[in-house]
Amino acid sequence: MKKMFFLLATVIFFMSCNNDEEDISDIDFKQEMRDFVIGISEYSRSNNPDFFIIPQNGIELVTTNGEEDGSLHTGYLSAIDGNGQEDLFYGYDIDDQATPTDENNYLKTFLDRSKNAGNTILVTDYCSTPSKMDNSYSQNNASGYVSFAATQRELNNIPDYPGPIYGENNGLISSLSEVKNFLYLINSENYGSKTAFINAVTSTNYDMLIMDFFFDDTEAFTSDEINQLKNKANGGKRLVISYMSVGEAEDYRYYWQSGWYTDKPGWMDAENPDWEGNYKVKYWEAAWQNIIFGNDSSYMKKILDADFNGVYLDIIDAYEYYE
Repeated sequence: MKKMFFLLATVIFFMSCNNDEEDISDIDFKQEMRDFVIGISEYSRSNNPDFFIIPQNGIELVTTNGEEDGSLHTGYLSAIDGNGQEDLFYGYDIDDQATPTDENNYLKTFLDRSKNAGNTILVTDYCSTPSKMDNSYSQNNASGYVSFAATQRELNNIPDYPGPIYGENNGLISSLSEVKNFLYLINSENYGSKTAFINAVTSTNYDMLIMDFFFDDTEAFTSDEINQLKNKANGGKRLVISYMSVGEAEDYRYYWQSGWYTDKPGWMDAENPDWEGNYKVKYWEAAWQNIIFGNDSSYMKKILDADFNGVYLDIIDAYEYYE
């Protein structure tokens, strides 16, 4: 969800990160991210075979060389169930403004290849003008994608428009292929309590909810609460998916240690200049991956134990920072 400004990030990288201690010149950064996602997928599905894996952005990973005409990376595609994409039709440069045609066409080439391989495409456009929201839903639907028109980039609200929501239905949703709409609500700052958040969501009829595992960044949702959130207002059922950043460490997460501000672990890099408290990570290193998955104290195990239906993996495009 975090828009990168790659030129600035490159400057920060060379000025402030400590890669002089490690030779990373021979690392295939795209493949390391694929392997990371594949590992998360294998671990998750060993615990729950029906668990959904959805990486956001970094769509170039679906081909072996990251090029539009490259051969499909079958190992990566088989490890995921969908792709999330931000800013496809609106918000690439400025929120509520159309994405440049060349960028749209470039992204759609990769998205279509993944879709044709059987994956569900979930698009988040950032637009707030009703006519542009209508256009976003219409264009995504015509492309075979499921979409959400977010009126706030902070993803902290349930939009009032449109009403009823696009593609509203009373289905009992059990797979991504059945999803016709979704709500992306990972920032709970506008809700005074878990109960208020749950009540707001359960009064809607979205087929899928993408949310944070933690209320107000610190208080984890329980499995009982997640199962409450699976109920639509009209009697249908929805999927509930947990957001998780894998390409940056966040200083408000449970795993953060206060000493890291002054004595960074070897896998941690520079702070993201656009998102205070978010730090680039050498995502290929075992110490970081062990925080994310593979053991009973890992982030993924907590998500699995809370009875989420899947995980939405963010900062998948972290390879661009290192490349």
